[in-house]
Amino acid sequence: MPDEEWERFLRDAEAGAGDAPVEPSARAREVERRLRDGGGQPEGWRTYTPAARPRRRTGWYVTGLVAAVTLLVVALFPQRIVGWFGGGDGGGQDKPPLAAESERPQEAPGAEPAGRATLAEPFRGSPAARWADGAAGITVPGAKATGWMDAAQVERALRRSRDFLVAAGLDSDVLRGKRPAKAIALLNPHQQDVRQYLRTALSTKAAPTPDTDPLLLFSRFRPEQARLVGDVVKTRGRLTYREGRRGAVEVTADVTFVYPVTPAAGDAGSDAEVIRTIVRRQIVMSWDDPDKVVTEPGTMSLVSYALDMTNGGCDAPTGYFVPPFGRDAADEGSADASRQVDPYDRTTPLDPSGGTGAADDGCATATRS
Repeated sequence: MPDEEWERFLRDAEAGAGDAPVEPSARAREVERRLRDGGGQPEGWRTYTPAARPRRRTGWYVTGLVAAVTLLVVALFPQRIVGWFGGGDGGGQDKPPLAAESERPQEAPGAEPAGRATLAEPFRGSPAARWADGAAGITVPGAKATGWMDAAQVERALRRSRDFLVAAGLDSDVLRGKRPAKAIALLNPHQQDVRQYLRTALSTKAAPTPDTDPLLLFSRFRPEQARLVGDVVKTRGRLTYREGRRGAVEVTADVTFVYPVTPAAGDAGSDAEVIRTIVRRQIVMSWDDPDKVVTEPGTMSLVSYALDMTNGGCDAPTGYFVPPFGRDAADEGSADASRQVDPYDRTTPLDPSGGTGAADDGCATATRS
């Protein structure tokens, strides 16, 4: 190449013009080699393709989650699950439990699926199947300063009021006829009329009268006549409170107890007779100011108490509930058929001046039990 042409070529190459050859980069040479060898487009420097997950593994994750949720639902609502798959009518027990009673209901519970109570399902066919067990069915309201008590003292009074109901109506020894010592310990020992009532009601030497019947406060069965089915007593009710006389905190308890019982000497098989004795009590308790009333710490005075019972006996009081088993059920024909009551109806308060359901007051006919 002549010297003039070579110098012009060098000038053009330095200026980036003309047809000066350009040395390919290492990346370009790699691309050219891959294309030539059939390797396809290379992966970009800043790109990332995650490794593919096997579908089977994802499936196991989903299956495990579904299984965990299913187990949780079964644990929380076993009766509902049985109902979904047609596992019997449950007598109402396959329905969700009722919310706690926070105020007086406006209507009686609806009808439940028909079903006979059995040893295995003593609340079958009863609204009580959806009630809470024992003390859990007694609603205790929030506490606030009332009368001579501050909020903490009111809370303690409410708790002890419920303790009295538990000791009087749910204690297993008391239910079998023993002395209600725990309940009596919560009563003001200086209240003379109540002391006289207790002395007469719990005496073994004299038969009780409608006014001295221990059932007004305490639930008792004769062990030789009836025994409870299982360990569960269904309850529904609530406590309310207000300021009473002389600044006292007056607590009113309105609670229904449902006791499933069977004959003490009866058959333990599937055909065993099971009766539900239904008891509603309304008790007004006064937690008095010790500066104004003679009392003892931790005790309360009774203002009034009333009882309504079904399947507890329709004759003169004996001091015990007397469920009408067998032939006795037919003998209950002395009940007034024109007076019908629903023992599960809690829409109206009990009359403290009313009777106890004994013969002197005339027995009404229960529409269900």
